[in-house]
Amino acid sequence: MKQNIKNTSSSGHDTDLHGQAPCCQPAHESKELDITSSTGKAGDASGLAYLIVPGMGSDHCAGLVKASLMRLEGVVLVESNIALHRVSVHFDTQQLQLMDLQRAVEKGGYDVDSISGANASKLTLTVPGMGSDHCAGLISTSLRRLSGIYAITTNIGAHKVVVDYDPQSCSADIIEQAVVKAGYEVASVQRGTATTAVDDDSEERYLAEAWRRLWFAAIPTTLVMLLMIPQMFWQPIPGYLLIVALLAFPVVFLRGGMATHRSAWRSLTNRTANMDVLISMGSLPPYLIGLIGFVYPMTSFIEMAATIMTFHLLGKYLETRAKGRASQAIKRLLTLGAKTATVLRGGKEEEVPIAELLVDDVMLVRPGGKIPTDGEIVDGASHVDESIATGESVPVEKSVGDSVIGATINKEGLLKIRATKVGGDTFLAQVIRLVEEAQGSKVPIQEFADRVTARFVPGVIVIALASFAVWLMLAENLRPVLLWGAEFLPWVDPTLSPLMAAILATVAVLVIACPCALGLATPTAIMVGSGMGAERGVLIRSGEAIQTFKDIRMVVLDKTGTITEGKPALTNVLAAGGFEENEVLISAASVEAGSEHPLAQAIVVGAKSKSLSVPAVEQFKSLTARGVEGMVDGRRVHVGSRRLLAELDIELDEQLDTVLTQLESEGKTAMLVAIERQAAGLVAVADTVKPDSQSAIAALHQMGIQVAMVTGDNERTARHVADLVGIDKVLAGVLPEGKVDAIRQLQAEFGERVAMVGDGINDAPALKQANVGIAIGAGADVAIEAADVTLVQGELSKLVEAVRLSKATFRKILENLFWAWIYNLAAIPIAALGLLHPMVGVIAMTTSSLTVIGNSLLLKRTQLEVKK
Repeated sequence: MKQNIKNTSSSGHDTDLHGQAPCCQPAHESKELDITSSTGKAGDASGLAYLIVPGMGSDHCAGLVKASLMRLEGVVLVESNIALHRVSVHFDTQQLQLMDLQRAVEKGGYDVDSISGANASKLTLTVPGMGSDHCAGLISTSLRRLSGIYAITTNIGAHKVVVDYDPQSCSADIIEQAVVKAGYEVASVQRGTATTAVDDDSEERYLAEAWRRLWFAAIPTTLVMLLMIPQMFWQPIPGYLLIVALLAFPVVFLRGGMATHRSAWRSLTNRTANMDVLISMGSLPPYLIGLIGFVYPMTSFIEMAATIMTFHLLGKYLETRAKGRASQAIKRLLTLGAKTATVLRGGKEEEVPIAELLVDDVMLVRPGGKIPTDGEIVDGASHVDESIATGESVPVEKSVGDSVIGATINKEGLLKIRATKVGGDTFLAQVIRLVEEAQGSKVPIQEFADRVTARFVPGVIVIALASFAVWLMLAENLRPVLLWGAEFLPWVDPTLSPLMAAILATVAVLVIACPCALGLATPTAIMVGSGMGAERGVLIRSGEAIQTFKDIRMVVLDKTGTITEGKPALTNVLAAGGFEENEVLISAASVEAGSEHPLAQAIVVGAKSKSLSVPAVEQFKSLTARGVEGMVDGRRVHVGSRRLLAELDIELDEQLDTVLTQLESEGKTAMLVAIERQAAGLVAVADTVKPDSQSAIAALHQMGIQVAMVTGDNERTARHVADLVGIDKVLAGVLPEGKVDAIRQLQAEFGERVAMVGDGINDAPALKQANVGIAIGAGADVAIEAADVTLVQGELSKLVEAVRLSKATFRKILENLFWAWIYNLAAIPIAALGLLHPMVGVIAMTTSSLTVIGNSLLLKRTQLEVKK
């Protein structure tokens, strides 16, 4: 139950809706391919490629892409992330090249927007004469004729042409000469290795092309509708059939529908039928049948063909926009990091790109500036806005020695920061990686839906053909259904001939079926949920954890650093008769200031937090295993144990003795204070409970979840902490290696419904053993990597938010699957019975996908905060 199930899922779009390249670019050209292949171990011939497939918009699409790739001899593993429109392919480089992968995806009906590999190089050419799309198209065409070209990107405004290519098949000189032969002068050539970064503009380009395609289809279709109304209800229009045929032709066959038909053809020839097959079969036959009207009087279906295609394009555009909103969290994360950093090198300030930062570089961050990367403050003090990491808007005070997170904001004060992590090792990179994992993962409940959608389109085609045959043969037997429907459905015509009724029923079945609604049910909810979590410092890395969370009945908490702060703090000050509390505390803090012991420093910090002035100690002396002594303002002060005061023949009064015993029973470390050989009072320190622990545990109880605490402390100390916060079960005296066994014991009692929260390296095995492992983000990286969920801020209230978010996300997944199934199970039979006009059907189909996405977006209304 613990492995992260990788997905063949994502949230995407087709390069230009169905794979066509934008205007002025060759149809099979991938605008900015983004694929990285790195040589691996398997037989020294393993490669990893990343393909950006904008049209891969649902789990259904991802399954078709995967099926197409897996047919290639040499493909080992295919993983996809529809949120990023990215397909990762592990393959044998001795059997396959990157172009083979691209062709396989395109045969499946999807264009590849970006592709690149370990052996790929990047070339940027400056072409001053490239001033229009026409020029860019000519250059692209010239380059496309070369072998080994992976990707071509043109930027008219900057006069740049970026080419990703295989240096074994092509060279920079050949590429430059191809541009020159196209009639354009090359001003400069810049070489560089192709990057694996996702093209941030890919989705925007796709959306813009979808918008242009929609308008291209909408204008003629609107004219067709305006002509159809008077033709049907008032006055026949001379030459009506010819006019609508001419208006609908570009909608169905040219820029409006060509990409759909091309995608459908590729998909059919590849035996991976997609949604476009249904749309093509629902629009082409009506148009072609309508042309019979020129030689034989009959009902025109041309208007229907144009309307179906236009509403399909409208649905694709709206769906793409809505999915963009669902996946906006990861896009925001990608733009959060600083682009440059000011570093001190050779005593001089130097501005360098983030990619050139090195560990141990000292960065200069001015007030209001963004901290470039993770580091440690070596000079200066300030408040830092860490809201991007923790979700908390209150800036955190930072000074020398404190760690800071890259991409957070320095509010005031000049800081010098030593870089400790750069590149892919930074906190932000880790967050992005975790969110990508979540958005690319599957929820186990989705597996059945995936199996069904893989056979969905062929099944719908069979039902449509069966409907056609049944209506032709049994029209009179079915006519009572039309008579009944005509009573309340204005589009039902019971007088239709068997042929007309068969055509309408067949087309209606084809266009109303919606595998996309099923394919979007899970990924859109996970996209929204994981994005919400990232914004609040709750990182859920697997869809499996989301589903498992709903059944959790026991949460195991490590005590130190999880329930408690994990560091000692001053808890009690008591003065004996004749002394003041502040006097006792100042005297104890002054002497303890000479010690480096954590308990001593806790007393000093406690005194300073009360705004007390701590004078310097003189004649400081450490008394081994007993305490410390020194002169404070001319008086001798001793701070230590009962043994120390006994050796000094200092008697304790009854009150001090009683309180000392009580504090020790609570697990606190109490130290007696003597001034001038007289018992003056005591101070106590302990690992204090986090402020939100009690309210968080109470919130877990309200959700029906029991809480256990595991600790290496003795039973007495553990019970005291447990009573303070409301723990149900205490497992005390557990050594680090015994935590795994403790989890197993609880699993034997509660079944596979146990979650573990920990922050240390020694917690990692227990986090793996638990059904859901939850790491406190402030802890060790090892624990974070072992966990399914990471709480960045390290407060237990975030655990409650994680549980609530997971439950809400899973509930949305169930709702989406329910409505998608109900829609298809109800709509297809209704259409087959002839009760649904195809024009109404295509609108319903569009609405079903948008409903699933809209329902997922409602997840943002979920209240996650814990009332304290």
